[in-house]
Amino acid sequence: MHVRHALTAAATAASVLALGLVAAAPVQAAEYSSALKITGVQYDAPGSDSNKCSGGNTKNEYVTIKNYSRTATVNLKGYVVKDAVGNRFTFTASHTLQPGDYIKLRGARGTDSDAKNVVYRQNCNFIWNNDRDTIYLYKPSGARSDVHSYTKKANDRDGNGYISYHG
Repeated sequence: MHVRHALTAAATAASVLALGLVAAAPVQAAEYSSALKITGVQYDAPGSDSNKCSGGNTKNEYVTIKNYSRTATVNLKGYVVKDAVGNRFTFTASHTLQPGDYIKLRGARGTDSDAKNVVYRQNCNFIWNNDRDTIYLYKPSGARSDVHSYTKKANDRDGNGYISYHG
């Protein structure tokens, strides 16, 4: 009897473990199922931080979003980028990314340009912390498209204020 009970318990434990792995897989898959992903962040703009609209360097702080799809064109309208404390930017205009194309979302004020692959937040305040932060990218539906946390010490070994993701 004890052998049978032990085998049943082992089978139950294996089933629970298998179910746990199956349950965990969709969460990761859902997180990275989007064609759009954060490919890099210049979280610390070169030079001394100055969020002045005239002469400041917030334009040198940016996040790069890339369309990793091989076939789908994606419109950024309605996508949201935000940080760990809730600072956010919503793409309110249409910006289409062809497969393999990217766009840099920059701080400061400027003229958006699909040809130059740039959108400005129209805000002269920095969004990314220089020591650590989390970058979220949400689809217009509210579903998470991508997320990355960083710390300067762990992720920016050369100290240049830039971190790349997704190879």
